[in-house]
Amino acid sequence: MGQGIDLSIIATFITNNIHYVILVMTVLLLFSLVVFININMKLSYMNKRYKKLMTGMDGSNIERILMAHIDEVRELVKKVDQLETENKRMDTLSKKAVQKIGVVRFSAFEGIGSDLSYAVAILDYNNNGVVFSSIFGREDSRTYAKPIIDCKSTYLLTDEEKSAIEQAIKK
Repeated sequence: MGQGIDLSIIATFITNNIHYVILVMTVLLLFSLVVFININMKLSYMNKRYKKLMTGMDGSNIERILMAHIDEVRELVKKVDQLETENKRMDTLSKKAVQKIGVVRFSAFEGIGSDLSYAVAILDYNNNGVVFSSIFGREDSRTYAKPIIDCKSTYLLTDEEKSAIEQAIKK
């Protein structure tokens, strides 16, 4: 037949050297026992640390603590989102509020005392608003209001009104 291993040669070798085979097997068994004991000691140490970690320092379960913190973080995220929404709303409102004011006093007519006439520009963040002007004369006083959109008006503006708008824009 084919070539094969002659088992009788191996059996004879083992029988003749049985004390060496037993010695090698004993050494391997002792080595395996040492490795097994070492692994068990490490596993026991890790189990103690795991139990300590899971009970926490004050005896509470770490899982419950983590879950509570996760819930707190979720609540804080909701509050931050609400604050962000409110902040955007307030920012939009503040851009529409009066932010810039310019005042120019002048004498409308020659020979009439001090600068009793005036022009006041009141503008928001986008330079929209109104310019008021009051012309003071000896016999009467007149007040005008002109809407301002993007620093311009559909009404003719006097030099003093333009100056008041420029002052407001610079602020």
